[in-house]
Amino acid sequence: MGGVGKIVNIDPSYATPGGEIVIDCTDFDTTSPSQCSVLFGDTPGQIVALGPRRVLAQVPDTKGGEVAVTLQSKGNLTEPAPLAVAKKLAGDLHPVANPAFDPDDGALFVTRSGSRGEELPVTLFRIDISGDVSEYSGDIPNPTGIAFGRDGEMFVTSRLEGVVYKLNPFKEAAVFARNLGIATGIAFDRRGVMYVGDRTGTIFKVNGIGEERAWAQIEPSVSAFHLAFGPDDSLYVTGPTVTSFDSICRINPEGKVDVFFKGLGRPQGLAFDREGNLYVAAALRGRRGIVRITPGGEGKLIVAGINLIGLAFSATGEMAVVSIDSVYSLPTQIRGTLLPG
Repeated sequence: MGGVGKIVNIDPSYATPGGEIVIDCTDFDTTSPSQCSVLFGDTPGQIVALGPRRVLAQVPDTKGGEVAVTLQSKGNLTEPAPLAVAKKLAGDLHPVANPAFDPDDGALFVTRSGSRGEELPVTLFRIDISGDVSEYSGDIPNPTGIAFGRDGEMFVTSRLEGVVYKLNPFKEAAVFARNLGIATGIAFDRRGVMYVGDRTGTIFKVNGIGEERAWAQIEPSVSAFHLAFGPDDSLYVTGPTVTSFDSICRINPEGKVDVFFKGLGRPQGLAFDREGNLYVAAALRGRRGIVRITPGGEGKLIVAGINLIGLAFSATGEMAVVSIDSVYSLPTQIRGTLLPG
């Protein structure tokens, strides 16, 4: 190996194309930087920072799955180390919130939301478990949040109209609730009650016949509110502001608001696993991707990625991750929380 060194660790161990990973190494020969490279399989990645014990590199647009990462110096290669790179399921999309898995058949739903007021022929897509993408609905203008209720029915918010639509098995969308401001995030508690976030600052509670009432008030967002219920029955909310030091808010069942975690850059979609860990699309200490936050409030980047908007967990442990234009799949074996009821 010509004294080229050794890869000790890759952090994080999951990435989407464009994400930046840290490669910890020993004795990597950097005396001739122009002759140093990082290979992902046979594809070179861009080196962001270079040192004999640490290399920061950007994951290229390569085939998904386990990829062998090697360092090269003066023609010599290290032994490879594995990195799990996300598989791209679909592109040319425009998600602005989490995707959602259908609890009945495991299909994934994702939006092409468009800019505010933009009219698109198809705004909701379905990706089945084999990866086939199909057009699902064009009836919802600027669809934003997607959630499934306790009976397996799908609900989608429209930030243009301030309404929640309910979709039936014939792909028809009917208005379920109105007067919800700039309706973005949507989530159900364990009793099956719906909550919707108006990004101007209000969290609405919506009953079973679509009647809304203001329930809690938080700081407005420049983008959207994203909602998820935790194992403590509290509602967790993100909403990017103009600061780079944003918070995750926690609202208890009585509507009292406090700060659960502070120090994220542009936090967006979020989801819980069955152990009570919270996952959020955000930047942490300058590193971007999917951040895991333990119940005790410890944050760690677990998926490297850029321009990530949200995520969802399937029943089989697959993590679906959406960027501003694409949707990816990662076999993380993380189990998401169960449906309400």
